[in-house]
Amino acid sequence: MEAFVRGVRLTSRLCGYVAAALIGLSVIVVCEMVFVRYALNQNTIWQTDFVTYCLVAATFVGSPYVLMTRGHVNVDVLPHYMQPRARRWLALFAAGLSLAFCVTIAVLTFRFWQEAWDNKWVSDTMWRARLWIPYSSMPIGLGVLTLQSLADLLNLVTGRERPFGIVTEQSS
Repeated sequence: MEAFVRGVRLTSRLCGYVAAALIGLSVIVVCEMVFVRYALNQNTIWQTDFVTYCLVAATFVGSPYVLMTRGHVNVDVLPHYMQPRARRWLALFAAGLSLAFCVTIAVLTFRFWQEAWDNKWVSDTMWRARLWIPYSSMPIGLGVLTLQSLADLLNLVTGRERPFGIVTEQSS
């Protein structure tokens, strides 16, 4: 199990690097688009779509890294006022619910991606991008998010992580 958790953490970290690279690439393409459009007075065909797809992909692919680092927005007022046992049960319930949500959305986005692949969908713009390419970020990101959610649940069940990361006098 330790190898699984380490592997998932490594994969989530890699997803974070990919997401950061996609955002950086988007910035470069926007600068190129501005230069081509205003300095060279030429049309831009693919840049807007490319940047949109990259930013959406960065969101999906970067989500496992955000979960791993606890970078998401959360409200932990209730767990702070709960007894340790109740806090643990709440954390297990929340982690189980999160895992179920991630599995459901990962399966649905895979089906969506597969439909784009099978039907050879292309974008409605002049670029005519094959949509299975940008859509692949959804099942990939949510698949790794599911694995990260499972790793978090396993860490919680085995006591490797404290519920909501709250340290009490009893656990110190």
